[in-house]
Amino acid sequence: QVQLVESGGGLVQPGGSLTLSCVASGSIFKIYDMGWARQAPGKQRELVARITSDDSTNYADSVKGRFTISRDNAKNTVYLQMNSLKPEDTAVYYCNGDINWGSPKRRDVQWGQGTQVTVSS
Repeated sequence: QVQLVESGGGLVQPGGSLTLSCVASGSIFKIYDMGWARQAPGKQRELVARITSDDSTNYADSVKGRFTISRDNAKNTVYLQMNSLKPEDTAVYYCNGDINWGSPKRRDVQWGQGTQVTVSS
């Protein structure tokens, strides 16, 4: 079994910052790409940021220059630093990882349960 658990969400004023964390645990052999997606009420889930195992990154246009994704491979953890937050960033944020795990080995994309981020004055 593999679990991804997000933390760090909450209520923040426009212009403020938050850092999300996501820890992967379980019978993990290797984690390839990791990423963050978000889903606002009434909208489809959208990819926000992705980071490869060699630290290459890409971002949705809506968050470029404001959000930074990073990872700590020793801790199986991915972070999302969010600055200059806007009301339209309000959503449930989900982390995901392309993971090689289990016995027998398998590889698939695992998702966390999500953490709420609300940007409001």
